[in-house]
Amino acid sequence: MKQVAVFLAEGLEEIEGLTVVDVLRRAGIEVTTISISEKKEVTGSHNITILPDALFSEADWSGLDGVILPGGMPGTTNLMEHEGVRKVIQEFADQKKLVAAICAAPSVLGQAGLLRGKRATCYPGFEEQLTGAQCCEEQVVRDGNIITSRGMGTAIPFALALTSYFLGQEKADEIKTSILYEGK
Repeated sequence: MKQVAVFLAEGLEEIEGLTVVDVLRRAGIEVTTISISEKKEVTGSHNITILPDALFSEADWSGLDGVILPGGMPGTTNLMEHEGVRKVIQEFADQKKLVAAICAAPSVLGQAGLLRGKRATCYPGFEEQLTGAQCCEEQVVRDGNIITSRGMGTAIPFALALTSYFLGQEKADEIKTSILYEGK
């Protein structure tokens, strides 16, 4: 079974984090939500409080196949300022494991140097922070083990792309049909 972690930072965009968790779990992927603030509760940018599965300090990264960064503000800033998050995404990228980000969060990948020579997308206005990337306006962009997406309105296509990455397009299409999603 594939295993991923979704980082939860104070001020995250709740839909971007929870849609990914929901869709991936429907697909049979084991998802662990991880608080980077070391608090048992994380409050998003729209004042929705989420109870994560684990704290950053207690997470076991060894069995994971990927990490996912939801956007939102100040969630993205909190991800960028977290030394442990930067270290984990660098290690996963070096190991060719999935590193995915949506909305403003691809800027964290850009500032870490992970997008050099890669195609990527983000929330409009953050393109300059995708250092070295070829910026695209597609809803979701996959370049090797890096998947990026534009924002809350692209959360379902993003989650389906993550499903396809791990389990193939047939499984992604099965989930798409089961949730009655008719988008691209």
